[in-house]
Amino acid sequence: MADFDLMRRLAQPAESKIVLLVMDGLGGLPIEPGGPTELEAAHTPNLDRLAAEGCCGLSQPIAPGVSPGSGPAHLALFGYDPLVYDIGRGVLEALGVGFDLRPDDLAARGNFCTVDEQGRITDRRAGRIPTEVCARLTARLQAGTALDGYEVFVQPVKEYRYLFVLRGAGLSSALSETDPLVVGKPSLPVQPLDDSPEAARTAELVNEWLRQARALLADERPANSLNLRGFAKDPGLPKFPDVFKLRAGAIAVYPMYRGVAKLVGMDVLDAGTTLEEEIAALHRHWAEYDFFFVHYKYTDSRGEDGDFAAKVREIEKVDALLPAIRELKPDVLIVTGDHSTPALLKAHSWHPVPVILWSPTALPDRVTSFGERACMAGALGTFPAAELLPLALGHAGRLTRYGA
Repeated sequence: MADFDLMRRLAQPAESKIVLLVMDGLGGLPIEPGGPTELEAAHTPNLDRLAAEGCCGLSQPIAPGVSPGSGPAHLALFGYDPLVYDIGRGVLEALGVGFDLRPDDLAARGNFCTVDEQGRITDRRAGRIPTEVCARLTARLQAGTALDGYEVFVQPVKEYRYLFVLRGAGLSSALSETDPLVVGKPSLPVQPLDDSPEAARTAELVNEWLRQARALLADERPANSLNLRGFAKDPGLPKFPDVFKLRAGAIAVYPMYRGVAKLVGMDVLDAGTTLEEEIAALHRHWAEYDFFFVHYKYTDSRGEDGDFAAKVREIEKVDALLPAIRELKPDVLIVTGDHSTPALLKAHSWHPVPVILWSPTALPDRVTSFGERACMAGALGTFPAAELLPLALGHAGRLTRYGA
């Protein structure tokens, strides 16, 4: 893991540029025994060339056997030990949409969902409703729900996702989530996760809001119910530019990833809505920053959909635009994912994630294609994801020598 005290001592300004390209949920599994993973099945001549010129390996986002959430997995890529710096999804969503989160606010990520007449969930994402529908529903909830003595904020995020913030004294984030994570079961009640009176009271408040919200949505289709996940408060993390001495810019479309970048102190740049626009933003801001985090979401989305072929196509889209990144001549280019999302499992998984680290100072290994099994033989081996950023700094000439 990145030792922050050591990084503060050794990190030094330089003219070098680092690009971290994250294909969300990149890692996968074969659909059929012995077959290729999504990455192995994709036609990726540009990624294969980069792998042959650089060094490769597999990163472990959290710990062996542990399936990561997106927040801690990205923190690891930014050099933060995700087991030390624990943040909830709600904070990331709030920052991602530009909500002015106060220290005592309680935030949660919400998902609209579809339920049957018995209250059992039939679609956890309400058919991925358009963001315009999400905005209409959140406006209805904002106007139609209230809790005595507390302020409630409900804002749209993207598609079926929304932000819930509860403001007032004595709130606790020690709450269970309501999403059972499977279809065919009803939503769960919020439970306190410790014995404090604050947690018990907060659980009562949130359950009352959920009761009101679900009553308002009962006549909607397909988003006739909702869930809450990732209750959290701002944890006050050490700031990325202070620790690593990098002017850092984040290029991401989805609010959650913009949120985690903002949380660690990166400047969140206007990324547009498409991968092409993200690459254009990279070119536009190239002179302004030392470090760029570039995020692509849809590899993860197609994995969660269980659509192997569609995830292959998303990987190929990124490969086609890789030359547009390389023409900027970064001193270090890292291509990886935050976690694995195999279409076979339709969910995040514990499997290590393929990594390419390219730099003129990176000694090429014998890997000649970018895929899970090829990366198993790479020079980087299997390593904690939080060690990737110090490696990038070293290759970028941004760490001074330790000791005499």
